[in-house]
Amino acid sequence: MQNISLKISGMHCASCEKIISMEVHELPGVANFIVSAKTGMASFTLDTQKNKPEDVIAAIKKAGYTASITESLPSQNNIVAVKSQTAPSGQPFKIKLESQIEADGKVHEDQSGNPYFEGKIKNNKTAEFVIPENNPELKKLAEKLGTTTNLISLFESVGHVLTQKKQPETNCILPATGSNQGGNQRVNLSLFGMHCSSCANIIERSLKKVPGVKQASVNFAAEKALVVFDGSVSGPQDLINAVNHAGYKAELINSKDSGYEQRKRDEEISSYFKKFVISAVLSLPMVYFMMLDFFAIPGKDIVLPYVGIISLILTAPIQFIIGAGFYKGMWSSLKMKTSNMDTLIAIGTSTAFFYSLVNFIIYFYKNGSLIGIGGKIPELYFETAAFLITFVTLGKWLEIRTKGKTGDAIKKLMGLQAKTARVIRNGSTRDIPIEDVVHGDVILVRPGEKIPVDGKITKGSSAIDESMITGESIPVEKQVGDMVIGSTVNKTGSFEFVAMRVGSETALAQIIRLIEEAQGSKAPIQGFADKISSVFVPTVIAIAIITFLTWYFFLGAGLSFSLMAFTAVIVIACPCALGLATPTSLMVGTGKGAEYGILIKGGEPLESACNINAVVFDKTGTLTNGKPEVTDIIAFENIDEDEVLAVSASLEKLSEHALAEAVYTYANDESVQLEEVDNFEAIPGHGVKGVINKTEYYFGNRRLVTDVLGHSIMKINRKLVKLEEQGKTVM
Repeated sequence: MQNISLKISGMHCASCEKIISMEVHELPGVANFIVSAKTGMASFTLDTQKNKPEDVIAAIKKAGYTASITESLPSQNNIVAVKSQTAPSGQPFKIKLESQIEADGKVHEDQSGNPYFEGKIKNNKTAEFVIPENNPELKKLAEKLGTTTNLISLFESVGHVLTQKKQPETNCILPATGSNQGGNQRVNLSLFGMHCSSCANIIERSLKKVPGVKQASVNFAAEKALVVFDGSVSGPQDLINAVNHAGYKAELINSKDSGYEQRKRDEEISSYFKKFVISAVLSLPMVYFMMLDFFAIPGKDIVLPYVGIISLILTAPIQFIIGAGFYKGMWSSLKMKTSNMDTLIAIGTSTAFFYSLVNFIIYFYKNGSLIGIGGKIPELYFETAAFLITFVTLGKWLEIRTKGKTGDAIKKLMGLQAKTARVIRNGSTRDIPIEDVVHGDVILVRPGEKIPVDGKITKGSSAIDESMITGESIPVEKQVGDMVIGSTVNKTGSFEFVAMRVGSETALAQIIRLIEEAQGSKAPIQGFADKISSVFVPTVIAIAIITFLTWYFFLGAGLSFSLMAFTAVIVIACPCALGLATPTSLMVGTGKGAEYGILIKGGEPLESACNINAVVFDKTGTLTNGKPEVTDIIAFENIDEDEVLAVSASLEKLSEHALAEAVYTYANDESVQLEEVDNFEAIPGHGVKGVINKTEYYFGNRRLVTDVLGHSIMKINRKLVKLEEQGKTVM
């Protein structure tokens, strides 16, 4: 064990402390970790058998900071006092472990009100062995256990057992997605209160600190968190509590409630639109007031004296009701000793509003009038605050709408799912919601219907359009024992199948989950943006202050002009794009890919795509027009190509197969005269047969010729293989 002190550079606030602590606490062997942004120092105890100091420094670097070791001393916790005594022969061998902790220092409170200890901690450990007389083997065992390394391991093992026994049982109030009987579970949380990418970072690390959490990914643009955890250790309520403890709010998303996100987004869009409309209506008169300064508008002399008082009355609700969200966001960030876009908006608009309010009060105090005497009250800039909040609210509304559209791809995929299933239970057939289908249900599917869930055919046969999953335009022939995929389309026959994968287990559900995970993942470039955003706002405020001081003290500008320059710098530099651009573009990219059948696994592959020089496809059938077409007609023996086309099209016009439609369409385009067909019969998985002019014809695939008719195709096999190697289906 080592007591290590670090010098950490790059910390600015309590958020930095929290981020570093969360990253370091994930490492095994680290204890008593204390970090201070004020001093730029950190100290901790490290078990060198479980980890190295370099791993701690690497973890801090991963969090976006740099660290160096200033002091490393052996821990007093490594010292164990050993005592031994003898007992009468026949008595049991005993080991007594005693740990006494002494703390010398003070308990303080950090900015968030959480207590922390500053001082020295001693852990006095004693091991006492009771060895029966005349037992040399137990004496040797005691000597072996008496080494420092073994005793430390004993203390840690006992401590671990006690910790496990004292761990309270978690009672989950909300149901998790999947089984709640233990094992890995996956939940989606809807998040509230995030203002920037730093918020997402803090929530993600808070979730990772919950016992049993194996994976946590927070998507700032989607305001969602995807968490994989061990259900036997923690529950969804523990995750929600962790988010609440970090200063935000979370709700569990019910996987069966497909409309939750849409309702949440609609409420946000509606709220921001109402705020914008109210703000715009209140701001419009001030546009007229501004025009009075530049144009000779009728009624100017009458209106000018009232401009000040009317502007104050109209701006006050915009500033403190419409703009209340910016003040709340600024206060939340200040509590965490950080800053964000809301900080800039609140400072900028407050500067314009309160400067104007002070000038208005001074004018009233000097002149005893709330209206201008002989004209407009000078040095009032209420319209600046009003317009700024109006335009930022408009931007927020457009931003929320953009976020809403990024989820359209997932909505379209969800729309592919069947809504009901025709289930055979206890000998009767009835339609039930797809959510009520369970494993082992026997489901009946008729021609043209969507297959509700994944399963295996037990009765009947059909051709199924699986292009949604495979991209192949030609329907796949299915027989008893073949697997069928939920949400694909049954084309021709009816069949029964047993449900094997339902709900979140189906192939489509897994595709949707893959896209959601991809949209929630982080591209490498986003880490760079996060680092910039952490120092961007303080830098902007510093530049704005320098701008004010330069204009006021060095360039001789007036107070009002200098304040307006200060406000302009703050407002123009809002870092919305830094926290929003990368996650939003990631959502749009993965969503658009899904619309075109391209599944992207995350941000890193998408970012790496710019370096792609060549694309290799697994088979030519992947690249098609989406429907089959006739490409070649080859005649053998004494029959010509036109006769081949006439006979095949006459047979296929009675078939519902996709290839049959292609043959029939081609014959019509070539104006081929078709014949009447008698005794038509479909041969599932092989082709069709029928009688034309008293001659029986068969038309189908290889298996029709070899298996049904028993003929050899050796003479024409070379030509067939040549066509098939080009990705063509030979009939």
